[in-house]
Amino acid sequence: MKKIHWIPALFLVTFSLFSTISSTAAYAEDATGEMGITFDGLVDPNFGIRDPEAPKNELITNGEYGKTTGPLRIDFVPNLNFNSNKIADGDIAYSADALLFKDVIVPRGYFIQVSDYREARTGWSLQVRQETQFTNQSKKDSQLNGAVLSFDQSWVNTVNGSGQYPTISKEVVRLNNIGETYTLAQAGNGTGGGTWSIAFGSSQDNKLGLTSTLQPRLDRSNKPVTDSTNDNQAVYMNDAVRLSIPGKTAKEPGTYTTVLTWIISELP
Repeated sequence: MKKIHWIPALFLVTFSLFSTISSTAAYAEDATGEMGITFDGLVDPNFGIRDPEAPKNELITNGEYGKTTGPLRIDFVPNLNFNSNKIADGDIAYSADALLFKDVIVPRGYFIQVSDYREARTGWSLQVRQETQFTNQSKKDSQLNGAVLSFDQSWVNTVNGSGQYPTISKEVVRLNNIGETYTLAQAGNGTGGGTWSIAFGSSQDNKLGLTSTLQPRLDRSNKPVTDSTNDNQAVYMNDAVRLSIPGKTAKEPGTYTTVLTWIISELP
């Protein structure tokens, strides 16, 4: 029987009277499963969150994140934050904040960590679905009509992967249609065993020759923005994850929310 594990994640977008925008995601629902299964010489090490740019290093997060459990699972779905930006009359795309971790000087691009320690390595797929359009929680009839969340500059890395790497989309993944499921990565039969990072964007320190998608986020005085919850680390923008909003879309003060569902499922 095909098994599917999913995580609902809440995204918040806030417009204030000062024309700011922010977004966050959290909340997870666990799926059941057994741990410590051995296959093809791989034993489930129950890794923590691994640095996608230096997989031998463990990352320590300061906030909530989504995950499932079991031999095939999502280990890590991080929060998204779009920080503060001016609201423009024309079409505009807001870049998400890069991810910050304790004891890591350089931020990281957005990534999801997947593990597969099943006895039968039949393959898996990682998908995402947006359930609703961004809706103002104070005024339910106000939505960000036409707003599109997109993921670009995808790449994959592993700390102990077995077999061939999963296949990832080389095109920009745009969540154009509400309720439609989009595939971000897929491992075929006999591949994808171990623990993998599916990443979107990277820092200038990456060892794979990737173009950095990170740049410092500056305030209205062109001073670096810092995060007080992460030891006042500098905040960076990650241009690989963006929220595009048409200029004709009405934006009223308030908090807009939507729900993304992240899905890890067995193949075929």
